[in-house]
Amino acid sequence: MLDAPPAEPASTEGAAWTRKDLLDTDTLSRAEIDLILETARAMREVRSRPVSKVSTLRGTTVATLFYEQSTRTRASFEVAAKALGADVVNLTASGSSVEKGETLIDTVRTLEAIGTDVIVMRHHRSGAPHLAARHTAAAIINGGDGTHAHPTQALLDLFTMTRHLGTLEGRRVVIVGDILHSRVARSNAWTLLRYGAEVTFCGPATLLPRYFVPEADGRRCAVTTDLDAAIEGADVVMALRMQKERQQRGLIPSLREYIARYQVNAARLRKAKPGALLMHPGPMNEGIELSPEVAHGAQSLIEEQVANGVAVRMALLYLIAARSRA
Repeated sequence: MLDAPPAEPASTEGAAWTRKDLLDTDTLSRAEIDLILETARAMREVRSRPVSKVSTLRGTTVATLFYEQSTRTRASFEVAAKALGADVVNLTASGSSVEKGETLIDTVRTLEAIGTDVIVMRHHRSGAPHLAARHTAAAIINGGDGTHAHPTQALLDLFTMTRHLGTLEGRRVVIVGDILHSRVARSNAWTLLRYGAEVTFCGPATLLPRYFVPEADGRRCAVTTDLDAAIEGADVVMALRMQKERQQRGLIPSLREYIARYQVNAARLRKAKPGALLMHPGPMNEGIELSPEVAHGAQSLIEEQVANGVAVRMALLYLIAARSRA
């Protein structure tokens, strides 16, 4: 194991992380996001080494507190924390004191009392991480809350896009699917607009936001129900998971109709710019949001998104833990 922390690129020299928590992307400045991305590049280099670990966070305890099921986010944070030398405690609502009636506030205070420095939270209630952050000195990282936000997913998506496209200024990004209930779409909108991208939300009218349309730095997301028109000339196409309960609640007529109008397939992807990036936050319903040939095609970055998630979450743990030790 290497004892030296990864060297940060020169462009972040003098920059410092000052936030106790990461709750969403809407309040992050361009400079703060730049710092995260630059640190993630250094962490990606660490992950490429034969021994892909450092001891930078030795003595730091990271707890993952998940009230919802998760594979990618939870495993990614655990791998990230261990790669930095931190101790990791994994907790789920099932089998914990939550089943005995313990409140969220009691839980985070208990974790703080036993010496936890950083709590990564996923909760089915929107706003739960904000509540937790107000009642503990431990740092809170939002790993997804209700239909509100998923900041680390948005940051890893941004990291992936910039690796392939460089600047996002003027780039056209189409996010298609269940926008109304998507915490991923919301958090992505803030970061993409901050970086100058032209963002279009697309989906059935019943799954589009009626009142909330993100706006940042004078830019505003476009909203449409016409995927064939939206995808024309797009630089990035991101499909969102369609939850089957939406059909059961009558929000879409049928999965068959959704597939016919909103599935990203080879014919539709050809309407985008040549070499356009195809993304999906996962988990994916193959054959619904994406046809198999594009899901596993040359333009798909889905597996790279998962790998980049470790580097980005390493960067966030590094920055937040360093701030708490200062």
